[in-house]
Amino acid sequence: MKRIIPWAALLALAPQPVLAQAAIDREIDALTSRVEALEGIRAVKKLQRAFGFYVDRGLWGDAADLFADDGSIELGLDGVYLGRERIEEYLRRLHGGQEGLIYGQLNEWITLQPAITMARDGRSATARWRDQGMLGQYKQHAEWRDGVYENTYEKGADGIWRIKSLHLYVNYVAPYEKGWARLKPGEGLAPSATSVSFPPDRGPTHVYRPFPEVQIPPFQAPNPVTGKAVKGSL
Repeated sequence: MKRIIPWAALLALAPQPVLAQAAIDREIDALTSRVEALEGIRAVKKLQRAFGFYVDRGLWGDAADLFADDGSIELGLDGVYLGRERIEEYLRRLHGGQEGLIYGQLNEWITLQPAITMARDGRSATARWRDQGMLGQYKQHAEWRDGVYENTYEKGADGIWRIKSLHLYVNYVAPYEKGWARLKPGEGLAPSATSVSFPPDRGPTHVYRPFPEVQIPPFQAPNPVTGKAVKGSL
């Protein structure tokens, strides 16, 4: 009768340097994956913050360059614009049609609360951000904007991270003096004039219920503790 040698016994017979090297290799692989994930998170933060700073000052071309070739942007009810050229032109027209800002134009896109989730393969990521906008034109009008981003990002074949999709779920745009507390139902969100004169490639992907209604932009990432999908929808 053939004797079956337990696997543990075989390991015990293996040369110790070989086992030690295998353990080191596994640790190196694990550390490499962790570093790549951390570098990806840093790259995503840098991308999103750059987008905000570029749009703040009317650098439409620089903002569009942050997107993948087939990237998309969707701001509230304006619909989806596809590709860098369309994204650049949309941003330009949305802010008056000129390159840069004009005298007295305020266009602060403040981006806060990053919650970034890396894919297992380290080649893509999702992120949720808080948007606070201070908008307006000197001595003419001023507005507050509130919303949530749910975006996706991808690492290209060249190793550079880019925005795959940027989706701002606008909660409201409210006049500065009147404030959001006095908004009438449905008053805080409307399609821009730009989306009429320069139509999107696709219509809005969601039905919105702006403030004072309660809406929960869908979470792409699972609950970080339970691993389950986060309940809540628009």
